[in-house]
Amino acid sequence: MNKSKTVKRLTVRRFVILALLILITIGLWHIGLLDVAQWSLAAGRLREFSCGLFPPQLNSLPTLAGAMIETVEIAFLGTMLGFFAALPIAFLASTIFSGTAVAYAVRLMIGAVRTVPSILWGIIFVVAFGLGPAAGTIGVAFYTLGYLGKLYYEVFEGVDAEVLEAVRGVGCSRLQLMLYAVLPESANAILSQLLFMFEYNIRASAIMGFVGAGGIGYYLLGYVQMLQYRNLLTALLLTFVVVMAVDCLSRKLRTAILPANPITS
Repeated sequence: MNKSKTVKRLTVRRFVILALLILITIGLWHIGLLDVAQWSLAAGRLREFSCGLFPPQLNSLPTLAGAMIETVEIAFLGTMLGFFAALPIAFLASTIFSGTAVAYAVRLMIGAVRTVPSILWGIIFVVAFGLGPAAGTIGVAFYTLGYLGKLYYEVFEGVDAEVLEAVRGVGCSRLQLMLYAVLPESANAILSQLLFMFEYNIRASAIMGFVGAGGIGYYLLGYVQMLQYRNLLTALLLTFVVVMAVDCLSRKLRTAILPANPITS
């Protein structure tokens, strides 16, 4: 009996893998990535583009540094505004604190916010606030709200049921349940995901400049349009350095604040 089940599972797995490979092949053919001539043409264009990048033009660094500071500012403020909005909304989206109807209605709203790409949020708020970092900050905040809202209510739903029952058993209110059970149990995930979102929003904020929402993206787009590839490389290298610095800082904050992993420590 067990042997029959094992054979059946293997057959299903092989069928799934074969179907997946067929779908990938059809998809690659449909979008033209199986065309050898297209790959050859693309390689030539990339070679020409790469030659125009070097050496980087360092004269643009002072201007780009100011724009990069603005990008980090947009990312930081947008992340924090999104976080402070996402936390209470995530509580409403959790069935621990809300009825099923309310929780699923709030989840639907979070899903709708998350559906809109960050650059479209940027366009929407450029229309509302005009060109500049204010539009970028609010756009990043809404983008952050959509993602952190979902991540946080899933974390809250995963809190140990025994802990919740123990706190409910002493007659605690929903607010006390949140303060003394859910938040302490979820604190590590909340902070870790907040730091990750800030790292991600540095990149998202750079793209916001493409639509006039402030930051270094304005210069990235301008350099591409004017074929100033050496300046473009300078901007990309500066962005890379800042992203790596933020990543290092986030890692140090995690180490300092979050408890050590017993497996790796």
